[in-house]
Amino acid sequence: MAPTRKSENGGRDPRTPSPSRNDTVSSAASSPERPAGPLSIVTPPGDRDVVKVNNSNITELKHACDDALKRYLARPELFKQSHLHTDVRLALGWLSVFVATGTALYGYKVEFEESKPLVWIGLLTYIFLTTIQSLYAYFIEGQVVFVGKRKTFSKRIITERITLSSTTEPVKKTKPPAYSLSLHYVRSTNGGKSLLAKGKTQGSKGYNAFFDALGTLNQEEFEQWVGELVEQAMEGKAS
Repeated sequence: MAPTRKSENGGRDPRTPSPSRNDTVSSAASSPERPAGPLSIVTPPGDRDVVKVNNSNITELKHACDDALKRYLARPELFKQSHLHTDVRLALGWLSVFVATGTALYGYKVEFEESKPLVWIGLLTYIFLTTIQSLYAYFIEGQVVFVGKRKTFSKRIITERITLSSTTEPVKKTKPPAYSLSLHYVRSTNGGKSLLAKGKTQGSKGYNAFFDALGTLNQEEFEQWVGELVEQAMEGKAS
């Protein structure tokens, strides 16, 4: 029987490789606590409707990309879209309409001099509500087009929140107008007390990369680009 070789530092055979730091990092990156990203969930081609817009209208191009982004990320397996910003704007809008309608009816049924105090109050209230609505849309909602949240369970409840903002980069000398996207992603547990991952990415690509000469959106190409940006953010990367 051949003798067992022992090393001087405690018995490990020097020919046996020890785990490297890269192996540890790779193991952490592939942790089962990292939920599935959008690229791992395939969308059947038959589930997509053809999207066609006017190629010369930048606003239509941006809205088509925004809508495609929402459909892609709001799939049942991914994020549940939050409509908070839309709900706040609608609530303020409808409230201002009710105030204006009530003020107009009151001024119509009551004599002018008698109705003036309440009409002034109604007018000032309407101006206040519409101003608040405009300020909210500009300063708080801003360019945000999608806010999503997802909860998964892997030994513990994991909560994810993702926010995406989009803008259009204007035409430059040799560069066509581009769709610009900024993402902010947070993954946490224990009700947000323990941070697991945090990422921030951004990217831009010309509209001509997504739309053909007839204005038809190449949804597979667009979704691949968006999915790659989201996956980078989920990995905790910044770009």
